[in-house]
Amino acid sequence: MTAIEVEHLHKTFRIPHEKRTTLFETLTGAFKPPTYETFHALRDINFTVEEGEALGIIGENGSGKSTLLKIIANILRPSSGKVTALKKLTPFLELGVGFQSDLTAAENIKIYATIMGMQKKEINDKLDEILEFAGLENFRDAKLKNFSSGMQVRLAFSTAIQTDPEILLMDEVLAVGDMEFQQKCLDVLSQYRKDGVTIVFVSHDLGAVRRFCDRTLLLNKGEQIVLGDTGDVIDRYVYGGGEEASTPSNIKNESEPAETEDSPEDKNPRWGDKTVEITNVEFYDKFGNKGFRFNSFDPMTIKIFYHAHKKVFDPVFGIALYSENGENLFGTNTELKTVEIETLEGKGHVDLIIERIPMITGRFLLTVAVHTHDQKPYDWHDKQYSFDVIPTGRDAGLFEVPCNWKI
Repeated sequence: MTAIEVEHLHKTFRIPHEKRTTLFETLTGAFKPPTYETFHALRDINFTVEEGEALGIIGENGSGKSTLLKIIANILRPSSGKVTALKKLTPFLELGVGFQSDLTAAENIKIYATIMGMQKKEINDKLDEILEFAGLENFRDAKLKNFSSGMQVRLAFSTAIQTDPEILLMDEVLAVGDMEFQQKCLDVLSQYRKDGVTIVFVSHDLGAVRRFCDRTLLLNKGEQIVLGDTGDVIDRYVYGGGEEASTPSNIKNESEPAETEDSPEDKNPRWGDKTVEITNVEFYDKFGNKGFRFNSFDPMTIKIFYHAHKKVFDPVFGIALYSENGENLFGTNTELKTVEIETLEGKGHVDLIIERIPMITGRFLLTVAVHTHDQKPYDWHDKQYSFDVIPTGRDAGLFEVPCNWKI
């Protein structure tokens, strides 16, 4: 049975070119009609959500995810098209709306729970349970203005989950609080799934989307790109489905020869005599597509393109990985891996095949180099390339450590 049906949904906003804030500006502009720019937030969105299904919605910032969720929740009206919801909607969108800073935690719970549709007796019965879930039992009578922003969001989430949802709309709410509280949020979502609650879940946390969502909708600049199996859609989002991936602003795709020889002491990002020149570095995903964004634990190939201007003997190619802050994480080269290159001449490339990316999430900087066996650099590019890793699991930190618990 269908729980939500979205048909030919469009949403546009009119953005004024001039902002009239004073009486003088209003009077002088009375004979000059204001001009507007039309912004298309959503274009012809069509999908259904079945009862008991969890649908993920993903995409870059500005793709229309939150706008779509607000239209489903009846907070915004569509410009055209329609949304039909056949069950009671419970939106977890802007947690804490209606909180009053001069009231106590308990008083704010009563106000917020009333806004969420709970009855007075039910609120009183669940007050202790709400405070306990939020970890704020000792702050029952403390005024909200003395709470941190994290404490306020925990209080709002703990109140909101006391409702009995049939259709749950969630916008990034699993990112609230510390790690312990986030795990509580995940447990609540798991229970909702077991209870057959229909869920529409907007998130940048691809690991959570992969874990909880049966199908996923990918939006890009207000357009529906693909709707399907969550794993396939996340791959499409991360790897671009064969389309040219966007390049992070700090990535150097091609290296031009330096006019003069540089040395590390000069603090230049490139040095060497250029007898063998590194002309480009490219990253390839598991589909063989060039890109700069990868799922954690997926394979990746780094291609190092070179031009040997004359024949050289026994060259060594190497790489080093750094965190975005510059901490050295890993390094290797062909000599350490006992890969012999007897001679090199002309143009070609060498490949470093990474069978499984061990990093969990983040942007990583790459140094590539080619040098002699006695470390004399032919061409050294220091931290001139980078790529992003998108989390697909639930572990925290920078790297995965293979391990198992035993009880």
